[in-house]
Amino acid sequence: MPAFIKSLEFAQWRYALVAAVILIIGGYFYLGGGTSLGATLTISPSDFSEQISVSGTVISAENVDLGFATSGRIVGTYAKVGQRVEEGTILAETENGDLIAVVAQKQAAQAQALANLASLQAGTRPEEIAVASISVASAESALVNAIQNAYTVCDDAVHNRADSFFTDPRTNPKLTFIVANLNLERLVENDRIATESALASWALLVSKLSNTNAVDSAKQAQVYLVQVATLLADANTALNQGVPNQTSTAATISSYATTLAIARTNVNTAATALTTSMTARSAAESTLVLKQAGSTGEAVAAQEAAVAAAAADIRSAQAKLAATRVVAPFSGTVTRMDAKVGEIVSPTMSEISMQSNGIFEIETYIPEVAISRIAPGNSATTTLDAYGSSIAFPAAVVAVDPAETMKDGVPTYKTTLRFLKEDPSIRSGMTANVTIVSGVLRGAIVIPTGSVGTKKGASYVSVVKNNAVVSRAVTIGPSPALGQTQILSGLSAGDVILLTPVL
Repeated sequence: MPAFIKSLEFAQWRYALVAAVILIIGGYFYLGGGTSLGATLTISPSDFSEQISVSGTVISAENVDLGFATSGRIVGTYAKVGQRVEEGTILAETENGDLIAVVAQKQAAQAQALANLASLQAGTRPEEIAVASISVASAESALVNAIQNAYTVCDDAVHNRADSFFTDPRTNPKLTFIVANLNLERLVENDRIATESALASWALLVSKLSNTNAVDSAKQAQVYLVQVATLLADANTALNQGVPNQTSTAATISSYATTLAIARTNVNTAATALTTSMTARSAAESTLVLKQAGSTGEAVAAQEAAVAAAAADIRSAQAKLAATRVVAPFSGTVTRMDAKVGEIVSPTMSEISMQSNGIFEIETYIPEVAISRIAPGNSATTTLDAYGSSIAFPAAVVAVDPAETMKDGVPTYKTTLRFLKEDPSIRSGMTANVTIVSGVLRGAIVIPTGSVGTKKGASYVSVVKNNAVVSRAVTIGPSPALGQTQILSGLSAGDVILLTPVL
């Protein structure tokens, strides 16, 4: 018998032990000559609990290896080996600041879409339309101011700052310092000519500015801004390649660079402010249009679609953010933490391992002779070597592998049982002794296997009747336990048999 199988046996219910089923009559029957016949049994059918006893190993019910869904640099680890964590706990994450900001933006957009939908569903009052109209006018006024400010900033950046390193900047601009790359020098000088033309057109546009033409003027102003920004960027490149000489020393070039940096910062700030004002005016206009449209079915449906789209955007952004984090899929204990801050990881890497808290299983192997009697749902009683046989832990079969596993040359089937109650004393790796209740034999006749004889290939028992011994053929069933055999036919209640058959 393989070492992994402790025993395979049938046992009676607690209320019907073998000693209560089969009465062992001590003493002996005698024939006339005083010859001893030996010990006898009186047959008494009863219900028996069919049991199979095996050994196994305690394992965690859930063991997982975790990793990142995307590549990135780890910026934080938030658990240690041995630490118990709750489901949903972030265990580690890679760089994701930009994704967090995107999620916040998408959530704000959804909130606005929901607010617009609620407004449509509630209906629009005249006062609300009036307020929305005022908001549009206010946004347009702010846009006019942003255009004017952008022109003022750009005019200052060119005429008061960048022109400091040009000679005759407005009609025939030439750089006052030498540039190693002659083509770059000519590019900057041509930029200055184009910028002068753009500023002149911009000045004319500003002179005709009003709320009515603010939107179109803002779009044209953005074109002029690009031209100014191009000049400043190319000039910065030229300064970086400037060659100091007697007239343009290193200190002079450095001073030019400082002046240009201020100009570029001011222009970028003005460009951002203009874009913000354009966005605000567009939002105000959208709100006004929605309110003017009223609560038409089409308008409500369109806004509902906008809400759904916003929700989808949030889910998409959240999914991208989630891919940067390793999250505990269940409450359990961290068993491995290989993730380290600063490490570059990829989706193919397993960085963290966990096992579930308190939920343990037993992995055992049932030989083929008994596997037909094992099925999910079978109850079981378990003892652990660590605590001795006096402490029992209830369990139940939860899975039986369909494919065999060879153990010591014997086909077996991996069977998994789960403890029915959480118990802090149960730990992974412990040796378990399992008794599985696979069924109940009703009104069964079970006798010691040694009481069954074999003659010419047929089974028989020695029956004592009227102080005489006769051989009676029997039909045997399974040998449910070591040393026991079920009798299917040939014996009845009250029959007396010899424990040791007579040939």
